[in-house]
Amino acid sequence: MTASGTTGSVPVVGYAYPWDVIGDPAFAARARDLGVTKVALAAAYHTTRAATPLHPQHRIVEARSAALYRPVRPEAWDGARLVPPTATWVAAEDPYGEAAALLTEAGFEVAAWIVLTHSTLLGEAHPDLAVVNCWDEPYPYALCARHEQVRRYAATLAAEAVRDTPTTTAVLEACGQLGFGHGGHHDKTDGAYDAATEELLSICCCPACREDWVARGLDAEATVAALRAATGAASAETVDPKALDLILESRHAAADELRRRVIAAVREAAPGIAEIALHAQPDPWATGASPGLTPTTADDVDLVVSFCWPTTAASVETGRRLVEAVDGRAAAAAYVTVLPPTTEDAFGDHVRALVDAGIDQIHLYHLGLAGADRQHLLAEATRVRRGA
Repeated sequence: MTASGTTGSVPVVGYAYPWDVIGDPAFAARARDLGVTKVALAAAYHTTRAATPLHPQHRIVEARSAALYRPVRPEAWDGARLVPPTATWVAAEDPYGEAAALLTEAGFEVAAWIVLTHSTLLGEAHPDLAVVNCWDEPYPYALCARHEQVRRYAATLAAEAVRDTPTTTAVLEACGQLGFGHGGHHDKTDGAYDAATEELLSICCCPACREDWVARGLDAEATVAALRAATGAASAETVDPKALDLILESRHAAADELRRRVIAAVREAAPGIAEIALHAQPDPWATGASPGLTPTTADDVDLVVSFCWPTTAASVETGRRLVEAVDGRAAAAAYVTVLPPTTEDAFGDHVRALVDAGIDQIHLYHLGLAGADRQHLLAEATRVRRGA
């Protein structure tokens, strides 16, 4: 699959939640004034506490768990172990559907922003389906893509998100391996381990993953012991590079199967979907909301979106590596934010540098979270991209 023809006509995509749109008659006009023509709207999302500084009816929304922002139809989830809850904190029976209809009527294209394997509620209820590190410590926020029940959940979630809606694009987040980094629940792990240790602690060692390692020729118990030794206190131990290569191969195979199942379900549920976008990083070992690209990722999707929030040279290098990795097989997008610590003096130059690095689209975070003092930065992204 090659890059879609939408990259020139929709250079800047603005992200939002359904509650940003519902109940705010001025939302569409603000987005239009910013130059945004496509809105990536959360259709399935994780727990969050979101500010709504410009909404006329509220200032904070507490999304108490990961949820599907559509009606949860019993017939779609019949027999499934993993079933998402409804979003009772939004005063609408079909939050995504209602918000998408409002945006479409206002002349916007709508992308369904779908977070797939990130649900603490479900991970705590089904710990056998969660990622487990080499110390046998589960990450309940992270559902392991090695499990069939998880793949079924993700595929059904994505299909239900877009069913019977005016959606033109599916934006897939957390479509693969989540790992050590979480960034929630008053996380107290930041900076405790170096990047190499975090990478090792992000390797899933659940029984299903160990079984796959064995099928690829690894001694699973010896490998877990080596990982544990390498992440021990003040350890100088290392893990056999050949074992790490097989572990990455195993992880990528699970990610590929998950992605293809999800994409097939989306296309069956909504044949009119014109574009599949995927949040991913060019680093093949990356985990989290934007997991590492596999060798075949760019052949399956139209657009790859990489996390480039810090206004640093490292983020620009990420954008450049993404362009090289997709190599024309898919379009490349940079995910940027106008929220702190982004500053006015750095943001415009950051977007220009990403465009100069070959980025095709700018994905802009966040139309609902940005207050009045940040609206001009949202507009700056559109001005810079149009100038390019």
